[in-house]
Amino acid sequence: MSAAGPPQGANNSLSEGRRDSAKGVPSSRHYRGRFAPSPTGPLHFGSLIAALASYCDARAVGGEWRVRIEDVDEPRSRAGADDGILATLERYGFAWDGPVLRQSDRSARYANALERLVASGEAYACACARRELEHAPEGAGGERIYPGTCRHGVPSHIAERVQRAWRVRIATDSVISFRDRLLGAQTQDIARDVGDFVVKRADGLFAYQLAVVVDDAEQAITDVVRGADLLASTPRQIWLQHRLGYPTPTYLHVPIGVDGEGRKLSKQTHAAALPHDPLPALLAAWRFLDQPPLFVAERCANIGEFWAAAIAAWSPQRLPPVAMLPVERAFDPARRTPV
Repeated sequence: MSAAGPPQGANNSLSEGRRDSAKGVPSSRHYRGRFAPSPTGPLHFGSLIAALASYCDARAVGGEWRVRIEDVDEPRSRAGADDGILATLERYGFAWDGPVLRQSDRSARYANALERLVASGEAYACACARRELEHAPEGAGGERIYPGTCRHGVPSHIAERVQRAWRVRIATDSVISFRDRLLGAQTQDIARDVGDFVVKRADGLFAYQLAVVVDDAEQAITDVVRGADLLASTPRQIWLQHRLGYPTPTYLHVPIGVDGEGRKLSKQTHAAALPHDPLPALLAAWRFLDQPPLFVAERCANIGEFWAAAIAAWSPQRLPPVAMLPVERAFDPARRTPV
């Protein structure tokens, strides 16, 4: 693809969420953002960057901030990780609005969306195995482009396979353009760069692309602030929004943190869980996003003072307009020293 403090008097129940009318400049429309971690392990510094950016962006304009647990890929989810994530968010002073949404509870909603795509002729069954696509050409983003084997029906030589994935039918003129608030105009030719992509896997699990589109629409999310590693997924999500009659949110993709070898911070690259003491990590994430110095926060007595200063000072215009940046030594798995 081309290229104010935490709410006071809040409900402390992790399952019900925490509410407040945050201070900030009123916007011309109601803003509703979200943070959507996957429960594959504890939150790490890369997660904190996205959480802080989305939270400040919402609260700075008096908007809502929702939390969604993206556990649609159930085999990858770790037992208890969702509760750990919510506890860490609360300890770090994040205060969310409304109940926590869990994708594992929403299969019926995703099935309904898929039925609509099938009924309109825009989704079809696919019996291809992953190994059969290993030699397919790569698109601009490095993904394998589906060759259309099952587009006009499952061929007889693989018809005996019981498991079926479901793909959407991408027309040759499916070019999606949008403007990212930070990275500017973006365009992707989905047919050329991705091809017919999966919306339900052969193992029966719904794909992230479909689930996130349904969830954003049904939660009435107006603004998506997330890591730039998801920038290339956005055109597919917009394509689905158009086909399902959903509104398209505004997008802001912030830089992701990478280690000294240029690898994204993740569980796979051994990113450490966030430290128990929130303030040093929050200040490091604030610096990573190149936000104005918080002189008050450097000597603040509690986490509420940090959030009051951060929300008041939040400046999206200062965000580095790049896809990735190296993190400080304390949060680099290869060079880490104690925080």
